[in-house]
Amino acid sequence: MIGQMYQVQRISRSEFVPIRQLNYHVRCWGEPEPGITPLVLLHGWMDVAASFQFVVDALAQNHFIIAPDWRGFGLTQSGGADAFWFPDYLADLDALLDHFAPGQSVNLVGHSMGANVAMVYAGVRPGRIRRLINLEGFGLPDTTPTQAPGRYVQWLDGVKQFNTGALKLKSYDSLEAVAARLAKNNCYLSMDKAHWLANHWSAELSPGQWTILGEAAHKIANAQLYRVDEVLAVHRNITAPTLMVEASDDSMNAWWRGQFTLAEHHERLKAVANIEIVQVPDCGHMLHHDQPQAVAELLERFTR
Repeated sequence: MIGQMYQVQRISRSEFVPIRQLNYHVRCWGEPEPGITPLVLLHGWMDVAASFQFVVDALAQNHFIIAPDWRGFGLTQSGGADAFWFPDYLADLDALLDHFAPGQSVNLVGHSMGANVAMVYAGVRPGRIRRLINLEGFGLPDTTPTQAPGRYVQWLDGVKQFNTGALKLKSYDSLEAVAARLAKNNCYLSMDKAHWLANHWSAELSPGQWTILGEAAHKIANAQLYRVDEVLAVHRNITAPTLMVEASDDSMNAWWRGQFTLAEHHERLKAVANIEIVQVPDCGHMLHHDQPQAVAELLERFTR
């Protein structure tokens, strides 16, 4: 039996919007009001829009909040894609803003992968962004052209594995097992939040089998190399005041083992004209789960 569940303070509503041939699921809190800048929340890789619920509950003010499930995550299906491309997230976001905030600038917040999308979007559509907040979105290690042949091979092999059914996501025999997995991955996550997240992070797609709501094709390596010079050129176009929020736990070192450091990330951020860097104590990469009150206060202070 599932344990004690987190008690939601602000109820969201689900909207499904036709975006680029997909039926996009968007979680919304509050209502649009004249003179109020929409707050747009972009989740990370293998996450869902509902992941921001704890931060939304901690906000002191009422906001109109828009949080999509990216294509192939949560309740937004991909239409059968066997690979995912970063530029599609930009085009999806562009269409979503046209739908929910036509002619308006927005306050854009992204976590991890969502923060990388937000940073690029703010550089290519600077007029759409009033304030930009990056939650633990660090980018990737630099690459060299000599890595291209191997990367294409890796991508081709991944696509083949996916289409033959060899590439799958792990399933669990109960919702409790999903919650336990979430808690195991994050020592800061309380069990009531883990149980609540499990209901949104997974679904019983077949009897007795709870499956993560993220398509397996997301695990395939990108065929295109990460080019830092291109990223920096985009970041130089960002005009919105930008807040970089980092967790006290150094997730960079845990992931990259020296291949890409926090110092290198800070050096890249110098390309952003107007940026402030803050650190939230006692949390890891999922800082919006670990310290939602602190994150909420930062969001409201910066977007005031």
